Amino acid sequence: MRIGILSSGGDCPGINAAIRGVGKTAITHYGMEVIGLQGGFLGLLNKDTILLDDYALSGILNLGGTILGTSREKPFRKQLEDDSKPQIIEETYKELGLDCLVCIGGNGTQKTAYKLSELGLNIIGIPKTIDNDVWGTDVTFGFDTAVDIATDAIDRLHSTASSHSRVMVIELMGHHAGWITLHSGMAGGADIILLPELGFDMDVITQAVLARGEKGKRYSIVAVAEGVNIGEENLKKYKHPASYIAEKIEELTGVESRETVLGYVQRGGNPSAFDRILATRLGAHATELIAKKDFGRMVCFKNDEITSTPLHKVAGKLKLVEADNDLILQGKRMGISFGR
Repeated sequence: MRIGILSSGGDCPGINAAIRGVGKTAITHYGMEVIGLQGGFLGLLNKDTILLDDYALSGILNLGGTILGTSREKPFRKQLEDDSKPQIIEETYKELGLDCLVCIGGNGTQKTAYKLSELGLNIIGIPKTIDNDVWGTDVTFGFDTAVDIATDAIDRLHSTASSHSRVMVIELMGHHAGWITLHSGMAGGADIILLPELGFDMDVITQAVLARGEKGKRYSIVAVAEGVNIGEENLKKYKHPASYIAEKIEELTGVESRETVLGYVQRGGNPSAFDRILATRLGAHATELIAKKDFGRMVCFKNDEITSTPLHKVAGKLKLVEADNDLILQGKRMGISFGR
């Protein structure tokens, strides 16, 4: 069999480990040929390919990013002058003689993967995103590494916040889902944690800061997800929710406040041991599904086991933090404010 692999969407620690997991299992155990598509779905549109042999797959397990490159190309997005991209992809798939295409990516990628399977292509999806918001899997690789990085940043803010008796507001990634902010906020000892799913009340935040001061606590750490809604006008003015929240806290409490936007640092660097292992297991299982010709599925991690789920159940869905999440409930019992 001849299989293709691509990585699409944002870069993420662990993609190379997944590529390696697919490729080495395919070559060594099943005797398959593996082709890499460069630049995500652009690789199919432009016929930009490389051979992924055993040599090409060596030494990439611990590397961040993706050796195949990536893009946010969405071939099913309607173009004003050209809707031929899905057809081009189908033709390239056949021209390359592929028996299956492995699509490594987040929600958008899995949605595209499902649509390609609807065209009759043999597709297997592998979920990846630091945001941990892909439906159908308990955790995605990249998330653990991002949480480690974010937690380390929060740890470092404690010392400067304490030294200056300040409120430090740190903004973390997560447009729709607050998983990184919730986990790193709890792990880093944040006093206030703001998630897109819950929203916030500025009065509740300021009361939490003032209450800490009354208890003799001279500083506060606020962890906020980038997707927290501060209103369109405020977003235009401040660009980042952290900037708005820090300014409002200082204005309403009189406590000196500063913001830190961690940004793309969360997505870079080498994957953690957990992410390397998870990505490897998911990649290997993807190859097993290909060998069984069990296509149209996304591999996933459920209840501590590697399994798979139909792509049609995944496409177009998000896994969000719910208000009754155990970490939120426990955090509230410990006195952490969630802005409500």
